[in-house]
Amino acid sequence: MIKNIILLGATLAGLALPLQGASYYPLRLDDSKAVYLTKDQFRVAGDGLADDSEAIQSAIDKAEDQHGEGIVFVPEGRYRITRTIYVWPGLRLIGYGTNRPVFMLPDNSPGYQQGIAYMFFFTGGRPGGSHFRERQQSGPRPVMEGTVPPSNNVVDANPGTFYSAMSNVDFEIGSGNPAAVGIRFHVAQHCYLAHMDFHIGSGLAALKDIGNEAEDLHFYGGDYGIITQKPSPGWQFTLLDSTFDGQRKAAIREHEAGLTLIHDAFRNVPEAISIDPNYAEELWAKDVRFENISGPAITISNVNNPRTEINLENIACHHVPVFALLRETGEQTAGSGESYVVKTFSHGLTMRAPGDEGAIRTSFDAEAVKDLPQFGANVIAALPPANTWANLQSLGAKGDGVTDDTAAVQKAIADHRMLYIPMGRYVVKDTLELRPDTVLIGLHPSMTQFDLPDGTAAFQGPGSPKALLESPKGGQTIVTGIGLSTGGINGRAVGAMWMAGADSLMDDVRFLGGHGTNAADGTRMNPYNNTHTADPDIHRRWDGQYPSLWITNGGGGTFANIWTPSTFAQAGLYISNTTTPGRVYELSSEHHVRNEVKLDQVENWELDAIQTEEERGESGFAVPLEISQSRNITIANYHGYRVVSSYQPFPYAIKLSGSHDIRFRNIHVDSDSKAAFDNSVFDATTRADVRAYEFATLNVPAKYEPQNQDQTVSTLKQGAQLEKLATGFFNISGAAVDPKGQLYFVDAHWQRIYKWSPESKEAIVVRDNPLDPVNLGFDKAGNLIVVSYGGTGTVYSFRPESTMDQVTLLQPQAAADRPEMRPLLPVDVWSVRSVPGDRPFQYVSPDQTIFIPAGEDFVQGKLYYGTKMADVLRAFNLAQAAPGHPFYISDESDERTYKGNVTEKGTITDLQLFAERGGESVTQDQEGNVYLAAGQVLVYSPKGELLGRIDVPERPIDLVFGGADRATLYILTHASLYAVKTRVPGL
Repeated sequence: MIKNIILLGATLAGLALPLQGASYYPLRLDDSKAVYLTKDQFRVAGDGLADDSEAIQSAIDKAEDQHGEGIVFVPEGRYRITRTIYVWPGLRLIGYGTNRPVFMLPDNSPGYQQGIAYMFFFTGGRPGGSHFRERQQSGPRPVMEGTVPPSNNVVDANPGTFYSAMSNVDFEIGSGNPAAVGIRFHVAQHCYLAHMDFHIGSGLAALKDIGNEAEDLHFYGGDYGIITQKPSPGWQFTLLDSTFDGQRKAAIREHEAGLTLIHDAFRNVPEAISIDPNYAEELWAKDVRFENISGPAITISNVNNPRTEINLENIACHHVPVFALLRETGEQTAGSGESYVVKTFSHGLTMRAPGDEGAIRTSFDAEAVKDLPQFGANVIAALPPANTWANLQSLGAKGDGVTDDTAAVQKAIADHRMLYIPMGRYVVKDTLELRPDTVLIGLHPSMTQFDLPDGTAAFQGPGSPKALLESPKGGQTIVTGIGLSTGGINGRAVGAMWMAGADSLMDDVRFLGGHGTNAADGTRMNPYNNTHTADPDIHRRWDGQYPSLWITNGGGGTFANIWTPSTFAQAGLYISNTTTPGRVYELSSEHHVRNEVKLDQVENWELDAIQTEEERGESGFAVPLEISQSRNITIANYHGYRVVSSYQPFPYAIKLSGSHDIRFRNIHVDSDSKAAFDNSVFDATTRADVRAYEFATLNVPAKYEPQNQDQTVSTLKQGAQLEKLATGFFNISGAAVDPKGQLYFVDAHWQRIYKWSPESKEAIVVRDNPLDPVNLGFDKAGNLIVVSYGGTGTVYSFRPESTMDQVTLLQPQAAADRPEMRPLLPVDVWSVRSVPGDRPFQYVSPDQTIFIPAGEDFVQGKLYYGTKMADVLRAFNLAQAAPGHPFYISDESDERTYKGNVTEKGTITDLQLFAERGGESVTQDQEGNVYLAAGQVLVYSPKGELLGRIDVPERPIDLVFGGADRATLYILTHASLYAVKTRVPGL
């Protein structure tokens, strides 16, 4: 994935734009496990005249048949494509030869004139294949858009599509193909595109719906270079060292892509980046060049919402009259002359320091220049010429998964600077010590592994850390395209101990173990026992090893396209004791018990597009990103996620201690579970926090005082003070009040229903049965209605004063208009786009005064990643729709709150945007003022004007009015219950 490119053509203002890239792999690389698209193996012409579609597909199929994943080597030639070619998961197409091979679509190819039509389609599985892994699907598959000829036997690439790639091939689209797209690349971790030129010609775009990472791509012509949306796993997309030239509409059209652009160039286009209307984006661009852009270089949408996070630094511009356009407002940021350099541009929620409330702001700092600076070197370093590479297997290593290859590999490293490593599992039983100038080159990190067997004597603990792979101090070491496995019973193991210098490189490296790890036969390894509490082998202990990637003792360099999810390691990425500059681009660290990423005594680093994820079983208490005793650190386009099945709340996604000069740019912290983070950032030194899950800019200076801003709210009773009523709960929500104003709520983890007693000032357990209560409601007669997680479509009722054994199950009824009843509806959803229309079922209360509309997903108990996500379960609470009043519903993901009307069938209609903030719960008072739980309690007028804020020491997640006069606002956090008196009673 590392490039050594000859750039041909004219130079414009210091930027060399390639007309044709040199072949990155000019020689045939010998690998006994690879498939070669050669004439002796397949009926292939490669002359640009005969149709090679069938031969290419046959080669891909053969690779999948042999190992389930692997490499198809494509020799130099011109390959005529007339239909969609399907690339199965984990397969990599790699060209070789003096010139790059070219995949060409002839003029006026049938099927490529309307809509979208793909030349290559990266899939999520090969239907009928022995290695096929498909998610459960009900009913027949629909015809997949863009398949030529149309096919319903295609599974799109998805969050489980790993290791797929294409490299060192070019694309050409002939005339008369306005629907043509070179590649659909809707993939997940450890997938990439690299070293490719796209001559799009009459086509729509080169790439559609891309994912993970790409390097050294060059786009010429077409309507667009890239059209994309949110990558399939929701992570960022990173594009390095690439250029766009001459697109007719825009170089990139996108939304929610987490677009991370490093050292890219755009020229001769109407727009460089166009974000689709009504969509947010996290855009981070650095060391980028814009030249001859007639319209705005960037069009930004959703401009008043905190989900829109835009930051650019060091952008050189020539003939760019409008740098940015805010779509909804029409506000333009004009350029600073014919040539200028943008030091910084920012738009989004901006906070000056932790504790600052922040506001949506736009800033622009640019300076006119006479001549643009030189474009600078590529961020991914070049490899030495291929004719200097030695083949590891020809030097005696077997890679058969059985033979101890330690001595052979170590001798090869000692005797040769450059080593090409064919696919195989190379068993090693001691540290592989690299030279300062070692270059290790693999091409598939799932199929090319250095494996440390369980129980290797030299790695048994307790003891000091011992690396599987170790780079010496200060070197220019390069490691690319390999996997490192430290097993699960090697307590002293470190995957890679990296002490190489600022010019070193690690690219396309997988630290094996945990999710996405494949066995030798190509099947996916199971990381869990039957209760998801440990590995299936009790001797393989989670959190039982040192970090997987440990950069320390002056280590630095560039780290790109890294995946490190081993549950056995204490951290996926650990950087310590270094001031050597370092850069990280697109790293996924997941599923650890203690830390995903930790920086300790680190200076001068930038981490772009890193992603962390915590799983339910192992990561309930993991700190995703911890920064200790460090300074001069940039964290940009960070995604922090807790999986949907999480049940253990956690206080923060990012923890700081003793650190300053920390720059956060575009932070996206989310969880579609009901056990998310209380804060995105927590500074343990000052005790300041950041409640906002989404923000564009936050600086942590050396000295600051957390700001206490006056947030007096006119709707509160004069002199009212927030009171903490009770604490010590696991995770409470589901609040409701009875006809007398008595508060009830649920601690779902312990399956308990509480009521708050103002008289005794205690939370009293009303029910303690194993009936999985989640959400509550009351009918007019005082019957408590309970929506349960248990069973399929379980709703039950009881009188609060009754004995424990009295429970009445309510049966679902066919939906009907019920004008004499009030519907009980969720006040929050993960995404308002999923709010259903008429629900087909209803649960009617015993006194027939309220009903709960329900969908088939609830009644049938449907699972999403093993979790029920029906809206009546997912919501933090339910509320009755009141006649004559709007109903408010908050969108957690898009950070927006809407108001609508409710029909007699309980359907929410006519949704209109109410506020550009979203949260976990919303309620209203009798004057129509709206109270929103969004980090704090935000209070809005009926017109959507922010009246003020009620500060709560813990994150509020559930709001309900109660008390005898309905003038007590009860505020539930994960662990505590608060209350404050209001001037206006609740509705």
